[in-house]
Amino acid sequence: MTAKERLAARLEGVADAQLDLLLGDAEGMLLACTGRSVLPDALVTAQVQLAAILYNRQGTEGETAHSEGGVSRAMDGLPEEIRRQIAPYRVVRIGCSQSSEL
Repeated sequence: MTAKERLAARLEGVADAQLDLLLGDAEGMLLACTGRSVLPDALVTAQVQLAAILYNRQGTEGETAHSEGGVSRAMDGLPEEIRRQIAPYRVVRIGCSQSSEL
């Protein structure tokens, strides 16, 4: 089953174009977090989960907490469950500054 099919099963009735946008945004976020240029196949599950989270958070962009009618909700940037999934796939980059006076 493709990532799009998996996301469509989670979010019934969502248009194909919106599924593509959500998956693209999720992929971009995961690539930024891992420092990679291509998403490893092992992170497709994290991509689908993150895309579903992005869909469910529409309209609450920028909010970290919300309270209404005695119900409070708090949101964090990237859920810990997804952080644990991507941690092994992060690329470490080591930089050094070079001096012209060697």
